[in-house]
Amino acid sequence: MTLGDASRLKEGDLVLLLSPAKGETYLVRLQPGAVQGSHLGKIPHDTILDSGYGETIYTHLGRPFLVLKPSLGEYTRRLKRNTQIIYPKEAGYLLLHLDVFPGATVVECGSGSGSFTTILATFVGPSGRVVSYERREPFSELARSNCERFGVADRVVFKVRDLDGGEGFDEEGADAVFLDLQNPWEYIPEAKRALAPGRRLGILVPTFNQIQQTLEALEANAFVQIEVVEILLRGYKTNPRRIRPEDLMVGHTGFLIFASSVTCAHPEVLVDAASNEACGTPSDVAPLAEDVGEEDGEVLPASRE
Repeated sequence: MTLGDASRLKEGDLVLLLSPAKGETYLVRLQPGAVQGSHLGKIPHDTILDSGYGETIYTHLGRPFLVLKPSLGEYTRRLKRNTQIIYPKEAGYLLLHLDVFPGATVVECGSGSGSFTTILATFVGPSGRVVSYERREPFSELARSNCERFGVADRVVFKVRDLDGGEGFDEEGADAVFLDLQNPWEYIPEAKRALAPGRRLGILVPTFNQIQQTLEALEANAFVQIEVVEILLRGYKTNPRRIRPEDLMVGHTGFLIFASSVTCAHPEVLVDAASNEACGTPSDVAPLAEDVGEEDGEVLPASRE
């Protein structure tokens, strides 16, 4: 076996071991001298360290396992948790619609078990920062531990604080804010103060009742471009001779709410979300898109995913 130094596994690496026969998988942090047990035999970590991603190793009973590089989704699905986590089907949509980018500052309220904290920290990169608020210290410590295990804890500032006490967020001008709370509508004013104008707020709630109260609070605090979505995920069996949907699917796990923060000098131009009619149009407002001629630039139609 010839592997470049960059391809070799080393102490502390995360690997996913897959049994091709049984489909069993194990997420393992490599430590010299340690042993991973399985139904198919023992797997010394030293054996894994002598291999590389994509290679085959064998248990002491001679049963094969494939060494794979775990995805971020695989890691967050398996991390230790005390709370419900953000599912991968929501996490990807959140990243796109919160516009999380390398170098961004993101404020999260509700660290939970650190699943989405880990994802945010991965995508803001080494130059970015995630500030994660949690009112329960044991949960904050678990979130920190899970971020450390994936190697991104140095990008996260963990703060234990109950915002009900009136302190609010310390940050201003954040590129994105995400609320994962039982009563997010009570924190909308604080989120607006923390968020840079024009940037996005994201919220996760599980019930219709929470959606209603959250929408009312967003309208009252001059948020626009409000969107509510639910994402359902259905997998398919991969037998090429019997392709069909899986018997079970990942259905409702939560509703996602998005909104953009604006500093409105003319509140009367905001759209009434309930009636979808403009409340008023001052004389200095630009003409509607359909009034702009081709010579003034291309008008792109809005689309929904």
